[in-house]
Amino acid sequence: MEKINVIDGFLNVNKPSGITSYDVIRFIKKIPGFSSKIGHTGTLDPIASGVLVVCIGSATKKAEKFLKMEKEYLATMLLGLSTDTDDIQGKIISKVEVLQDALKEDIIHNTVNSFTGEIEQIPPSVSALRKHGTRLYKLHRQGRTIVPEPRKVHIYEIEIKKIEIPRIVFRVVCSSGTYIRALCRDIGKKLGYGAVQESLVRLRVGNFRIEDSVELNQLNKDTLSKYIIPVSVV
Repeated sequence: MEKINVIDGFLNVNKPSGITSYDVIRFIKKIPGFSSKIGHTGTLDPIASGVLVVCIGSATKKAEKFLKMEKEYLATMLLGLSTDTDDIQGKIISKVEVLQDALKEDIIHNTVNSFTGEIEQIPPSVSALRKHGTRLYKLHRQGRTIVPEPRKVHIYEIEIKKIEIPRIVFRVVCSSGTYIRALCRDIGKKLGYGAVQESLVRLRVGNFRIEDSVELNQLNKDTLSKYIIPVSVV
């Protein structure tokens, strides 16, 4: 099989919701002729969509740099629901009705804004974090739920875009290591109703923006090199 002549570099892929981050890697690996080393720079949950930076060839050596880059997201939070995964797909722990007049907008704004700055966050019990070398989501499948240690993360910006109770849509710029699922959970808890992440779009990783991203169905052996971003960019 003829190999693709690919320059080492990055791909800014718009990961669709419903597949894993590694499914994106599998897709690219299956492009006829593709044979380079490949990896991604930060897991997006299957429910999430948006920017997933893929490293190809020598660019894989720069993957660590992306772990320190700030991220930007657009999240939809659903009030009145708590799950074991902190998102809409988890097992329901509690559910309450949130009436349209239950929360005043100024209370919502003040509560959401109170999470700006350095905060202490307990990551979700179901995630790709490891405990004694095993991913937490694998331990969860085995019936062993582990509550991770709290850690400090930084919320640089948080802005409410829409309030339609029981849903709140907000944009957030945060440090690496921040879980938006956990942020939704904690905002909901502070509002007194609990909350889960209903949807999530990653808008940006460092300077890699969603408006510059490529859809998976645009990638094939004839177009792949067109979308490669040079290693020197990072």
